[in-house]
Amino acid sequence: MTAQEMKKTFEKQREFYRGGATISVDFRIEQLKKLRRAIQNFEAEICDALLNDLGKSAYEAYMCEVGLALSEISHMIRNVKKWSAPRRVWTPLAQFPSRSYRQAVPRGNVLIMSPWNYPFLLTLGPLIDAIAAGNVAMVKPSAYSPATSAVVAKLIAATFAPEYVAAVTGGRAENAALLDLEFDFVFFTGGQTVGREVLRRAAERLTPVVLELGGKSPCIVDSTANLKVAAKRIVFGKYLNCGQTCVAPDYILCERSIKDAFVAEVVKEVRRQYGDNPLKNKDYGKIVNAKHFDRLCALIDRDKVVLGGDWDAMSQRIAPTVMDGVTETDAVMGEEIFGPIMPILTFDDFDSVVDELKKKAKPLALYLFSSDRKRVKRVTTELVYGGGCVNDVVIHLATTEMGFGGVGESGMGAYHGKTGFDAFSHLKSVVDKATWLDLPMRYRPYKSKLYASLLRMFLR
Repeated sequence: MTAQEMKKTFEKQREFYRGGATISVDFRIEQLKKLRRAIQNFEAEICDALLNDLGKSAYEAYMCEVGLALSEISHMIRNVKKWSAPRRVWTPLAQFPSRSYRQAVPRGNVLIMSPWNYPFLLTLGPLIDAIAAGNVAMVKPSAYSPATSAVVAKLIAATFAPEYVAAVTGGRAENAALLDLEFDFVFFTGGQTVGREVLRRAAERLTPVVLELGGKSPCIVDSTANLKVAAKRIVFGKYLNCGQTCVAPDYILCERSIKDAFVAEVVKEVRRQYGDNPLKNKDYGKIVNAKHFDRLCALIDRDKVVLGGDWDAMSQRIAPTVMDGVTETDAVMGEEIFGPIMPILTFDDFDSVVDELKKKAKPLALYLFSSDRKRVKRVTTELVYGGGCVNDVVIHLATTEMGFGGVGESGMGAYHGKTGFDAFSHLKSVVDKATWLDLPMRYRPYKSKLYASLLRMFLR
């Protein structure tokens, strides 16, 4: 789609939105049902595309992408009528007689820009929330996952009229052209570098944004943790999608007294979950492209590898890798890894770890494996991070009952479930005042002592 075609589609969407069709909750529900049927019909093509782009097995494609999108649709269908209704709030006595409420209305024309690592879910997930909230949308999937982006565009074209929802494929030129348009809201998922550019461009028009970014998400394992369970869950979350997950545990902070035992359990779990030769495991994925593959290979310090460290350049696969004895000065600690490399750092004093994490950039996720409730309370109340888990990893994003998002450098705003509906809505505050009584104390002239006394009684 050329820049001129994008602008024409945008203007048609603006006209369609102003016509008011998307205000009807019944219309929204019908569109969500159409999208659900389309996803089910396209499931085989979606899974094939994810296999092509990222080497994802059909099982993982459904568990982490297709199934979660369907779950979000079902949740929206069940709740959108309730969320769209006026939300009554208490009215101060000074405003008697009246009723006060908050009314959710659509943002309008929205732009959704999605990444390559979960290219189906992270495109359709925000779109589902946008549709439920009553918006029209232009969707821009990533150029780094071309097979999935093509299927997404095909699915959207087969399901919706372009004046309602349209997909734009392509790369940087298309991104720039879209950001030239006067959207009412922009939702971006991706890296911090591009996120800054999106925010800068949106700021020129004072356009509100949600940014879902990333960062180095720590995982703390202390001496009270159940090491078998910790290793099993951390290995699952770290190497899911070959580590190309924004909320994957980026690095491990392990208490020194149990570090050797923990490493032994991790090695055991990697072999159990991926086999003795993961590069030959047909259910193990690949790195998205040669650029990221080369970057990740350069982060592996063979002198510190205790497991893995092997790769296959032809298939762009890197074996699940564990590095021990890592320090803050190692290359692997200088950037978000976003790949199947697990660096393990050690600590002796838990409180010092918490104090040091307070000085670092706010991560998208943080994980703690511990049986010490005092330590759990300190981490969950004192440290600032997007979200996380105690004694597990990653799963906090797989619920429609909690918002998912970052904070500070890891993003702004959140979505999923009601939080997603609210993100794509404007909540208007409305006071509906009766006319049969009009309290006189607010009107000039301000001379009555009685009114002054009543004013002080009401406003205290």
